[in-house]
Amino acid sequence: MTDRPLAFETLQIHAGAAPDPATGARQIPIYQTTAYVFRDADHAAKLFNLQEIGYIYSRLTNPTVSALANRVCALEGGAGAICCSSGHAAQIMALFPLMGPGRNIIASTRLYGGTMTQFSQTIKRFGWSAKFVDFDDLAALEAAVDDDTRAIFCESIANPGGYITDLDAVSAVADKVGLPLIVDNTSATPYLCRPIEHGATLVVHSATKYLTGNGTVTGGIVVDSGKFDWSKSGKFPSLSEPEPAYHGLAFHPALGAMAFTFHSIAVGLRDLGMTMNPQGAHYTLMGIETLSLRMERHVENARKVAEWLEKDPRIDHVTYAGLPSSPYHHRVARICPKGAGALFTFAVKGGYDACVKLIDNVKLFSHVANLGDTRSLIIHSASTTHRQLTEEQQIKAGAGPNVVRVSIGIEHADDIIADLDQALAAATA
Repeated sequence: MTDRPLAFETLQIHAGAAPDPATGARQIPIYQTTAYVFRDADHAAKLFNLQEIGYIYSRLTNPTVSALANRVCALEGGAGAICCSSGHAAQIMALFPLMGPGRNIIASTRLYGGTMTQFSQTIKRFGWSAKFVDFDDLAALEAAVDDDTRAIFCESIANPGGYITDLDAVSAVADKVGLPLIVDNTSATPYLCRPIEHGATLVVHSATKYLTGNGTVTGGIVVDSGKFDWSKSGKFPSLSEPEPAYHGLAFHPALGAMAFTFHSIAVGLRDLGMTMNPQGAHYTLMGIETLSLRMERHVENARKVAEWLEKDPRIDHVTYAGLPSSPYHHRVARICPKGAGALFTFAVKGGYDACVKLIDNVKLFSHVANLGDTRSLIIHSASTTHRQLTEEQQIKAGAGPNVVRVSIGIEHADDIIADLDQALAAATA
């Protein structure tokens, strides 16, 4: 195409894609197939031995899904990527090659409620555990690391409050203790933040959200920076030592920067089966083509709505980091230079009951358990996404009983504000 580096806006359309060699189709076809015919027995053996790149079975790889992985990898500046069935699946896929019974991760206290539950409860069934730390306290973060810690996990723009993590400072701690940093970049997308440039080892996405952008599919993506030395510490034997689950192949010595990606396909997807379907991948590819345009409007609208809410006497406080009043505003220019995203919370005077009334009276906003849609979305996290947590945990996660979360869409900002105004009038009458 060209020898010069391509801009983000060009990569979001062209990366991972080329005219179909069989038909010349310009848009990526949906390869709705389970299996792929081998040329001969030798070809099949080379594919299974990872001596040749190709397609075996769609639980592992599929041309449509691979195009999506390659596109997001390019946008994040990674070495390799895999797609899977959901954002939650992506988190397990990211941890799977690193963990083992008795091992733990250090996770931020500012996480999506479903992630908090997955890490505090569900991963115990694998023999894993999580320690939750305020990542603004770097000394506490470092002190939480022990001999069994295998990863550090945070969100770039945390759900629900829009808190921005100081990725540079956190990655410095991760480097010091010799651990990979995993960053959930769902709320920011690579248009607003590129965590690998701030020291992240792995980046995970719920492609369900902003990447697809239209609320049609679920999907997850893991991008590997290719920069972590999996062999240095001896803590990651699935990658550094002969892997008994793949005829003794030592992935990192053999494959270098692509070790994590190939292990995730050859072992992770093979045995966990968290596969993304090709039609879902196609929807996400089409959504990414307009990612920069949508994120610009999301950010512009979020700023206008947050400024209006901050001045409203019915509101106690607004958490949007794009506001100069936010304690995290100083991180925006460095971590998310193109804007603070479109996800934030606000506290309604009148508490829990007023929040419920607000939810019941919106007309333009959709009351759904999702974010990152073109439509403006609203939810009362304490009674829904974070209801499994204690009130203390809800407050620490930024989802207290008096708090409403909004994901600001790309409608006209005046219409979004008008809907909140009439709903607040009903809620606080």
